[in-house]
Amino acid sequence: MKNSRKRHAAGDEGEALLVTAVLLLALNLRGPVVAVAAVTGGIADDLRVDATTLGLFTSLPVLCFGLGAPLASVVLARLGVGRGVLLALCALGTGILVRSSGGLGTALAGTVIMGLAVSVSNVAVPMVIGHHLPRRAATVLGAYGAFINLGSMLALGITAPLERSLGWRAALAGGVGLVALASAAWWLALRGSLADTSAAADVTAGPGDVSGGWWRNPVVWGLTLSFACLAFCYLGITAWLPLVLHDRAGLSTAGAPLGSTVFQLASVLGGLGFPLLMRGPRRRVPLVLSVSAAMTVLPLGLLSAPALWTVWCAVGGAAQGSGLTLVLSLVVERARDLRENRRWSALVQGAGYLVAAPAAALIGGVHDATGGWHTPLLVITAVGLALAPAGLVAALRGHTAPAASAGGARAQART
Repeated sequence: MKNSRKRHAAGDEGEALLVTAVLLLALNLRGPVVAVAAVTGGIADDLRVDATTLGLFTSLPVLCFGLGAPLASVVLARLGVGRGVLLALCALGTGILVRSSGGLGTALAGTVIMGLAVSVSNVAVPMVIGHHLPRRAATVLGAYGAFINLGSMLALGITAPLERSLGWRAALAGGVGLVALASAAWWLALRGSLADTSAAADVTAGPGDVSGGWWRNPVVWGLTLSFACLAFCYLGITAWLPLVLHDRAGLSTAGAPLGSTVFQLASVLGGLGFPLLMRGPRRRVPLVLSVSAAMTVLPLGLLSAPALWTVWCAVGGAAQGSGLTLVLSLVVERARDLRENRRWSALVQGAGYLVAAPAAALIGGVHDATGGWHTPLLVITAVGLALAPAGLVAALRGHTAPAASAGGARAQART
């Protein structure tokens, strides 16, 4: 009995450490990228570049999220999840330092390294949660999504004052400190909970081995289109929200960014609160429909009643935070084993980010062509509505991961 209690306590401590490692990792997955927005003036003056070139510092990472996903899948299959993420964190820290160390070419090279490093972690997290934390998947994924947005907020809030005292290079390079903290937590988790998530565990065929046909599965493509719609709306909205609020709601240039703050805060709360609603497969359909409908509230609200922008920004942010948790939870839930989880995660996020990468440029181009925000906001509305049929395919078709999967079997053994 005592030995059983000790094993149970050790298991709980290992899970707590693993959750901590995942959340510290999440703080680094968008923060170093969006931090550039706080120092664009310093970069433009120092490197003598125009606005189009500055846009590469945020658009290149998104392209890397998509293009790097197949490579990420290979890295994780060869090295295993724990070692793969440790390598990705080392690459992320290297990219942050390289970005701050030279001229334009060096800065863009560092940005690409960062984007490829993040793509590995994007694919790895659903694998870790599905394999080691299946009973708490929705809760941990909700916190994971919330910490991604929290990392963005921290980066924007800290980088600007650092630039004023240290310059843009040191301000951006400071992000490596949080990467080091996440690396330490991940190394400790690798010694414990992650020790058995080896490459061999991933490549061993089993009942869930669907090699040769996994990419033709309607569930995978439903998830991919859902993620693409979600990412497109996020990138399209966040890139232009301050300007839309200035033009449509009459906010001042200084006050317009407040809408982005409301949006990001609501995204954090949406990610944390959504797992409370996701209890059982019967709730998949209403949740998919609710997220899709909520994603249209922000663009339609800004069209019909822009004075209520705080309400629309809050609903839109909550929809984004909830939507990310929903899609990743469905990946974890529907994949039958670690190999399928890895492949699905790579395709869903890789193809989804590639589709969504031009969102900001497309919305800006439509605005320039039409001379206003009516048509661009309707485009975002249509994409938000498209999430509903794609999400329903993912939620209703195919199979659900059996309890006999590696993660499920271990979870049952502990209960």
